[in-house]
Amino acid sequence: MQELSVAPMMNCTDRHGRAFLRCVTKHTRLYTEMIVADAVVRGDRQRLLAFDETEHPVALQVGGCDPESLATAAQIGEDFGYDEINLNVGCPSSRVRSGRFGAALMARAGLVAACVAAMRDAVSVPVTVKCRIGIDAMDEEETLAGFLTTVAGSGCTTFIVHARKAYLDGLSPKANREVPPLRHDVVHDTKRMFPDFDIIINGGIRDLASASHHLAHVDGVMIGRAAYRTPYMLAEADRLIFGIDEPPLERCGIVRAWLPYLEEHLALGVPLARMSRHMTGLYHGEPGARIWRRLLTEWASRPSADATTIKEVLERVEDSRQAPA
Repeated sequence: MQELSVAPMMNCTDRHGRAFLRCVTKHTRLYTEMIVADAVVRGDRQRLLAFDETEHPVALQVGGCDPESLATAAQIGEDFGYDEINLNVGCPSSRVRSGRFGAALMARAGLVAACVAAMRDAVSVPVTVKCRIGIDAMDEEETLAGFLTTVAGSGCTTFIVHARKAYLDGLSPKANREVPPLRHDVVHDTKRMFPDFDIIINGGIRDLASASHHLAHVDGVMIGRAAYRTPYMLAEADRLIFGIDEPPLERCGIVRAWLPYLEEHLALGVPLARMSRHMTGLYHGEPGARIWRRLLTEWASRPSADATTIKEVLERVEDSRQAPA
């Protein structure tokens, strides 16, 4: 059961971002960005799906509406070693709508059930669904209850529910993450209505204290933008959520723990800035945060930037934190 996880986020939870977060928390479940099933089937699988073994537990999120292609993509994901295959039924972007998947599928629960059934037949790892509480003018409680009941008929009993509606016309993807009111109560009520389902709540959860509150009502919590923008909030997750009696690494220790990964991928030709951009929020709210962000952004973009660059930025920041006020 994924008591705590980091949400799939485009341009955020790529393999480098996930590898960095794994240095912050060892047990929080990580998700890929959403990958369209047809891209998995026909595209460069190594580029799209490869991940570092340290990322476990890690789930692959796929998007699509064709049972056959989704089943094939799920099988490929399992072969790559993912611990879970998650179907996206929550993304409201125009690109997703035009492809007849994402949040638009909340109005087609029967098709989602068929997709999930095909995926479950193809793999032995869990197949889960991430959805919204509803779309457009649909009633939240009725929509979600009916959707879960239908999809559960395919054998899926784990649902990650973003506690906002998605408005498919008139709101941008960014606005859909912020404008529709949060209805955490709907998700809590849904767990009471379906006690045998694993219900994971997502949306507007900003810290571990809030996560702990929700865990009194649901089975798991998924944190999105807050975990990416302020990653050190997850440093206490292993102790507070998973009961692991180990002190968290300090921020400087997290950077040093990630250096071997950086060095390995630099040797493979990955630019430092493509990886280091995931670290910019590490010192958020702390002395030295501004220096960290500025130097990391500027120095990592230099053609000669390498792991030594990160060490130099870290040294500069830690010196600034120890200097008398």
